[in-house]
Amino acid sequence: MHSSKKHSSQTRSSGSITDVAGIEVGHFTDTRRPTGCSVVIARAGAVAGVDVRGAAPGTRETDLLDPSNLVQQVHAIMLAGGSAFGLDAATGAVRWLEEQGVGLDVGVGRIPLVPAAVLFDLTVGDMKIRPDADAGYAACAAASRSAPAQGNVGAGAGAVVGKMFGLANAMKGGIGTASVRVGKVTVGAIIACNAVGDVISPDNAMPIAGARTDDGQHLRDTRRALLAGEAPRPLLAGTNTTIGVIATDAQITKVQAHRLATVGHDGLARSINPVHTMTDGDTLFALGTGLVDENPGMLVLAAMAAEAVARATEQAVLAARSIELPNGITLPGLADWRAEVAA
Repeated sequence: MHSSKKHSSQTRSSGSITDVAGIEVGHFTDTRRPTGCSVVIARAGAVAGVDVRGAAPGTRETDLLDPSNLVQQVHAIMLAGGSAFGLDAATGAVRWLEEQGVGLDVGVGRIPLVPAAVLFDLTVGDMKIRPDADAGYAACAAASRSAPAQGNVGAGAGAVVGKMFGLANAMKGGIGTASVRVGKVTVGAIIACNAVGDVISPDNAMPIAGARTDDGQHLRDTRRALLAGEAPRPLLAGTNTTIGVIATDAQITKVQAHRLATVGHDGLARSINPVHTMTDGDTLFALGTGLVDENPGMLVLAAMAAEAVARATEQAVLAARSIELPNGITLPGLADWRAEVAA
């Protein structure tokens, strides 16, 4: 097992969710498979919301984020590979946060509240290797305010994109982060992209990573291929998912946090096509640390959230690197694939 806060595929040009005051991020990467988990920590607590949009989600503690429910703040969000097994990573985060004295004061002690979401990466190597409570603990121990690594790390270590026409034609996904600032307020996002669809440019909607043609030399353009009548390969429900966290340092309510999680999916729709499918479990959380005494209004915050999500999703594949599976299939990272095709 190997924990990491830095990685050679790191890119920082679009900012980071850690630009948001009060937010820390840590990764744990298990290179044996690969798989891992990523934690977003708000030690002082953060107002939180969630929007589960995909049809095959894997989540923990999302009900408490309903605006009508009692709890107002959470202390971390865990994103993990490993499908349902990976939900155990949140238990490790709870243990670590309790040791730090972080959590909801219940008189006899503190209970850290750590909602979680997972993605399916069990077909990338030995499924018996998956994030557990120790992995979640290690991710917390590695957390910092520094810009987190991107690409093949944490929850994005085993992520794959463009699987509509088979794994052999797919490409490596990953985890990416970005931030947007207006005035004194920052909105950031971190996204682990394991979509069945293609990742497309938020600027021009053209595919940049995803399903390739059978010769591996070009992108198939999944949307156009499906509309032209090309049949998708059989897909097991729940084996694809994009999960992530939006955070802002603006002062927002729990209802507004829920709305930011909802509009954050607009960013996914601008960077993944098709998105929110029956085999995806797309889930976004939103956090508000409230550490900046300014709020530009929900119209602006919503635009910032969608933009940060779209950019972070793009960064996830820009930073991804190639991996080879035990069955001999190579999943090319975008930069490596571009270099190979150009050679």
